[in-house]
Amino acid sequence: MLHLRLITPADRTDEVIRLIERTVGTTHLVVLPGAARNPSGDVVLCDVAREAGDELIGALRRLDLDKTGSIAVENIDLSLSKRADKAEEEAPGEGADAVLWEHLADATHEESTLSVTYVAFLTLATMIAACGVVLDNAVLIVGAMAVGPEFGPLAGLSTALVQRHPRLALRSLIALIAGFAVAMAVTVGFSWFMEALDLFSEDRLKGDRPNTAFVYAPDAFSFIVAVLAGIAGTLSLTSAKSGALVGVAISVTTVPAAANAAVALSYGDTEQTWGSTGQLLLNLLGIVLAGTLTLLAQKGLWARQRERTARTGRL
Repeated sequence: MLHLRLITPADRTDEVIRLIERTVGTTHLVVLPGAARNPSGDVVLCDVAREAGDELIGALRRLDLDKTGSIAVENIDLSLSKRADKAEEEAPGEGADAVLWEHLADATHEESTLSVTYVAFLTLATMIAACGVVLDNAVLIVGAMAVGPEFGPLAGLSTALVQRHPRLALRSLIALIAGFAVAMAVTVGFSWFMEALDLFSEDRLKGDRPNTAFVYAPDAFSFIVAVLAGIAGTLSLTSAKSGALVGVAISVTTVPAAANAAVALSYGDTEQTWGSTGQLLLNLLGIVLAGTLTLLAQKGLWARQRERTARTGRL
């Protein structure tokens, strides 16, 4: 269940109440006349089944409530109520399958912003991966994958393509390109520094690396795994099951490939540099393609579900 806290202008409250009452899957409606001070107006509270939440929020936005008042949405972790159980039963579909497009757009907007924190995490992840590829240490590679925050902009790009949001698409592209450029540039300097300390060497980079050689050898499996990870990551975001994102992060070879390209570049090894760059681009393409197709499929399925529910209601 979701909890909505709305601030409505006094002259729009009745319209908002009628909208909530007409929406299948709503319950626990509370109206507090004149309770809001900034902005001034009435406060309306209600609970709605997650699978009906996107429809209700979209309708409230069409009333311009996000401009004249306020729409706040919270997840309800525990609700002990027969009315809530009935609302969930009446709402179409399953809550775990529901996509809250407004929430998804807001979350990906934040995650896809080029910030100091984002660049810092990506740079640290790339430097950790650099140590992993030189030492041929799979543990360091997995750790670097988990630290990398690059799935945020990738999800933002997929969301922007489906929702036709050019600003979000541009912001996500800038975060990806600038973030990896800075991370790789810093890692080149880090590689030189580690070589000066006699911790990195060209012989180690070019030597036999059974655990990490895959990062500069893209193949069909690289793309297939990226596509599968992109689907899993998108489903994780849309179903609010964020725990799966860790598994997604350690499934794709984005950060390790960027790290290997940077280290190879510091030694002038063009073969590994281009191979790693190809691996990186292939993974990025696979994730974005899979994420976009997954969101399109979810959007189509929910549209059909709503049509089916509407026909049932008319009958």
